[in-house]
Amino acid sequence: MLGFERLSRGGDGAVGGTTKGDIEEGTLHPGLGYGENLLRWAFIRKVYGILAAQILVTTLVSAVTVFCAPVNELLRTNSGLLLFFIFLPFILLWPLHVYQQKHPLNFIFLGLFTASLSLTVGMSCANTDGRIVLEALIMTSAVVSALTGYTFWAARKGKDFSFLGPILFTSLFVLVLTGFIQMFFPFGSTSAAIYSAISAIIFCGYIVYDTENLIKRFTYDEYIWASVTLYLDVLNLFLTILRMLKQGEN
Repeated sequence: MLGFERLSRGGDGAVGGTTKGDIEEGTLHPGLGYGENLLRWAFIRKVYGILAAQILVTTLVSAVTVFCAPVNELLRTNSGLLLFFIFLPFILLWPLHVYQQKHPLNFIFLGLFTASLSLTVGMSCANTDGRIVLEALIMTSAVVSALTGYTFWAARKGKDFSFLGPILFTSLFVLVLTGFIQMFFPFGSTSAAIYSAISAIIFCGYIVYDTENLIKRFTYDEYIWASVTLYLDVLNLFLTILRMLKQGEN
């Protein structure tokens, strides 16, 4: 009973060789009990494990798309097939959301979603100089690591980023609408650079916002959807940085 009381109060004293200072050191955010903190850490590790697998699949599929001539040629010459793979992820989002808690359907749809997006990423990389792709990859990794680390630190200090939700959603809507207009009325070089810079800022904001949701708000059975949101944030940031570097090179 004494051990249970200490556990429920957040671990006052020593519990299983863990002191109060150790517990506070690993607490995700203020007010989180010791048991809940352990469960949340396990959930976060699971989500980042799935995210790492998605990034690995994207890297492998993109590499095959870039270096395997038959695949590259097939996608280049068959615009209908490429268009299908571009819109397929949007179609898969619905069953992915509906069946996110039903194993193994959730992982099947997640694999299809990741693979279809990876093909479009591979085509973007195939049309870009390898040096620029590597620079974009390094920059994206650095930015994502820095923003993730900052968000975990800010959560421990009690900071809240929930106010970013409506701002980011509105900004993303305007961004998509502007991109659609750009298809018919192309921007000049200056306007395109500003558009890319604003896009990068928005997706950086989404990384902070969705990482905080991972720490505080996602329920434990939403691990698939949490990984999807973070994956899309990282992928969109990479493509935006790739586009910026490519425009700068041109």
